[in-house]
Amino acid sequence: MESVIYSTLPPQAAKLLDLQLQGSKEAEAFVNAFLKRSMPRLKDEAIQDKLTRKAVVLEHCPKRRKKDKRKKTKGFSAKQRREMRLFEIKPEQQKYELFLPLHELWKQYIRDLCNGLRPDAQPQMIQAKLLKADLHGAIVTVTKSKCPSYVGITGIILQEMKHIFKIITKEDKLKVIPKLNNVFSLEVDGFISHIYGSKFQLRASERSAKKFKAKGTIDL
Repeated sequence: MESVIYSTLPPQAAKLLDLQLQGSKEAEAFVNAFLKRSMPRLKDEAIQDKLTRKAVVLEHCPKRRKKDKRKKTKGFSAKQRREMRLFEIKPEQQKYELFLPLHELWKQYIRDLCNGLRPDAQPQMIQAKLLKADLHGAIVTVTKSKCPSYVGITGIILQEMKHIFKIITKEDKLKVIPKLNNVFSLEVDGFISHIYGSKFQLRASERSAKKFKAKGTIDL
């Protein structure tokens, strides 16, 4: 093994590679110095042991590239959304007739959700699905309230937030109705459901995973 490592190159190969020929001692010194630089943690005895017992591959080992962690895109904060007025409805868009197609889409969505709203359907099953359904586009009426001025207001839900409904009335007025202390009713194909707003203070996305109790208080 040593004779192979420390043997001199043939003159033709040295001339082809444009190398200056060295004697066996110079070659041995070069190899030892190279191995010390390449393997600084090993002692001379260990280097000699590797040379006498194993074949050493003098190649460059590329370093493994670290995978770049993808940065999660951050959405707008609540303050930024308010400043940008993303959820504000412009006055020229506050028209009841503009949102009637949305109501028709909502009715079809509820029919598909409740398997057609057949006459023999169980009211408890429909009520449970309506509690978790998206209400954007539903026509609701305030039937009971601790504030008498809210009672009787009817309109299409344009926005549902955690504590309020924004509805548009037939008079093209945008109303902000709090859920707390109010009872709402909505009707779909003859089926009337009542929603107790005090128990309904959730965002639409959170409500789909909420487990509502079968029996609860009916206080405002």
